[in-house]
Amino acid sequence: MLLSMNVDGKHYRTIWLGSDGSSVEVIDQTKLPHEFVILKLTTLEDAIRAIKTMVVRGAPLIGATAAYGFCLGMCEDASDEGIERTYSALLATRPTAVNLQWALQKMRDELSGIESSQRVEKAYALASAIADEDVAINESIGKHGLGLLKDLNERRRQPECLNILTHCNAGWLATVDWGTALSPIYAAHNEGIPVHVWVDETRPRNQGASLTAWELGQHGVAHTVIADNVGGHLMQHDMVDCVITGTDRTTCAGDVCNKIGTYLKALAARDNDVPFYVGLPGPTIDWTIQDGVRDIPIEQRDAMEVSHITGRAADGSIQSVQLIPEGSPVRNDAFDVTPRRLVTGLITERGVCEASPEGLATLYPELGNAPAPTL
Repeated sequence: MLLSMNVDGKHYRTIWLGSDGSSVEVIDQTKLPHEFVILKLTTLEDAIRAIKTMVVRGAPLIGATAAYGFCLGMCEDASDEGIERTYSALLATRPTAVNLQWALQKMRDELSGIESSQRVEKAYALASAIADEDVAINESIGKHGLGLLKDLNERRRQPECLNILTHCNAGWLATVDWGTALSPIYAAHNEGIPVHVWVDETRPRNQGASLTAWELGQHGVAHTVIADNVGGHLMQHDMVDCVITGTDRTTCAGDVCNKIGTYLKALAARDNDVPFYVGLPGPTIDWTIQDGVRDIPIEQRDAMEVSHITGRAADGSIQSVQLIPEGSPVRNDAFDVTPRRLVTGLITERGVCEASPEGLATLYPELGNAPAPTL
């Protein structure tokens, strides 16, 4: 099988255990697409900083990094107090992605029930299992989404290729491997389906232009970077066969929270009869809430993400420049919520379902019909 992501012909995961057996290595996503840098995390504080500064980002990868961060925390203090201190410190890093809470609760629950002398070894085993599970989940998302893309390819709107629009980065770089929204696209490409991806630049952090375009290019998938406001225009001219995005948190009713601007793409898709799908792993579903607009906390990020932009200058140096007038105030909402009524279907590791409580319950009966867990 062709593994999902290659960098200059070499397969990588986005996070892995260092050769010393205790440190953790990650791809520094703040350096992409201009530099490919591997960063070593050796302390709990290193893991906290990597999540906060978006060295690692994307809900599944945040969860995996938090799990490995827990390992580093246990190396420093494996006492009961150390468990709680590590849990609280990592939980405070990012408020929106539910995978972070899921992974941390799993680590805390499992480690609290064993002797402190066993906790370091157990923590690394758990973190490795969480990472491997993410890979398996995302590969399965790709297989289930492939069926949808095969069907769409039979009735594609343009003769040359199947055109898919995506927003932000929900590919390999947002997960441990394969990706969520991009996993079906990689699966289709690997099967020889002529697929082309419209890549929203995704202001303000430009994850589409910087990350999605880079990883698609590394894997050989045809793509074109577009300004965020172009998508609706392309849909009006039959140049988009479907939209696939990821999600950082999905409610038990089917609302999806994703990078700011996703809601506008869903509105344009609905107006132009373009299917709007969301790829998501089970751990991204928050079974404790139903109303995404009201109940999902929306992260407010640094104003400099809006006021400044970073890129490669003509002399090859990486520079940050200011875009807005000095003194103009900035608001930087990192996510928005797309109501379930605008979502054609949810592509999960267990299959494709309607974005509704009933749809999710058919795939996750042990969770969908159970009392909401406390995270």
